[in-house]
Amino acid sequence: MSGHHSQTEEAPLISNRFIYRLTTVVALLALLTAGISLGGRWFGEKISLAGHTDSEELVSLQIGQDKLELPANIIRFRDQRRSGTSERADLYLTWPEMSGFRPELRARFDDAGQSSTLIFLQLSQSTMSRDMSGRVDPIYSKLFDGPPEQAEFGLTLHRLDPEAGYGPEVLLTASRPGEDDYAVRCLLPAAGERSTGGDCQRDIHVGQDLSVLYRFSSDLLEDWQHIDAAVRSFVEARLSTR
Repeated sequence: MSGHHSQTEEAPLISNRFIYRLTTVVALLALLTAGISLGGRWFGEKISLAGHTDSEELVSLQIGQDKLELPANIIRFRDQRRSGTSERADLYLTWPEMSGFRPELRARFDDAGQSSTLIFLQLSQSTMSRDMSGRVDPIYSKLFDGPPEQAEFGLTLHRLDPEAGYGPEVLLTASRPGEDDYAVRCLLPAAGERSTGGDCQRDIHVGQDLSVLYRFSSDLLEDWQHIDAAVRSFVEARLSTR
């Protein structure tokens, strides 16, 4: 009896097997904690980017007959940032820098109140033989409702027939020597209201068969000539000849 009691007193209170299991559990918990920390940081970064990317890696897109090489940070949607054949590409650029997303510019991309400093582009294969300027005479002029009105910045305002399906939109035009008239459709804000980030839109033809529809704030109408030239130049510079 005394021998049994002695063996009981001499046996370790914590067995080696228990220590091994405890060490394993602690190690697993440490790994799990590290994984959660890293995963949380990654997820937090993804949340903070809110779909944007600051990567300038080139994405090669084939749209119709045109191939373009576009930096990823100007492409709005994540699923379009893959090289290959695509029906369209949606882009956004700061004005007047014509720059894509960068962390220091985050407020301009995320704050609706600053969206008037962005230009939104949609590139797709042309479905019409004429761009917006080319459609003024054969189409829009047939829809004018009332006499033209003088607008600011050298533009002429044309109201459209309410039955034409354009709602309260107006067409603004301007003569350009040697070219079709400039034309842009706008949903102008009422007196006292603020414009939105894309209440004016215009489309142009670029490259072989590319339609470039771009939208901008009516607050930027003063720069209509510079915007039109900048958009065309920007897209043409990214057309690939290979």
